[in-house]
Amino acid sequence: MSKFWPKLILSVVVVMLLGATGGLVTVGAIPDWYAKLAKPPGTPPNAVFGPTWSLLYLMIGVSVARVWHIGPAGPGKQQALIRFAIQMILNLTWTPLFFGAHLAAVALFVIVALWVTILLTILAFRPLDRIAARLLLPYLAWVSYAIYLNAGILVLNP
Repeated sequence: MSKFWPKLILSVVVVMLLGATGGLVTVGAIPDWYAKLAKPPGTPPNAVFGPTWSLLYLMIGVSVARVWHIGPAGPGKQQALIRFAIQMILNLTWTPLFFGAHLAAVALFVIVALWVTILLTILAFRPLDRIAARLLLPYLAWVSYAIYLNAGILVLNP
């Protein structure tokens, strides 16, 4: 068995489990608080979010496994993994702020910071593994869309 497979499995499982913790907060807010909000045009049905995030978390896990697996540790790899960890912390922070505490303004600040750190992670991953960097592009696109949704909800629900 290649040394990559254990890293891949561990990375995907950890990222998926971390992502699922956000789902626990979200599920309780959907039928009550979130359902009552005015939403911007283009807001998808609630059923889209779970599968989309599951696929994104799978891709995020594969991406970090590839970077973790490549070559010996060095400053570029260390910086890339630190950026990855920061973006994951911001990712995990947004859901409780938005769905749990109903702090759309604070959540908007966090999700914009998340977008920046995803971009920085992609830029750090790219010289190490182009595929790992490309695997994060749909995540960046989805978070761009989520910024629009978060901002729209903030504006429409003063």
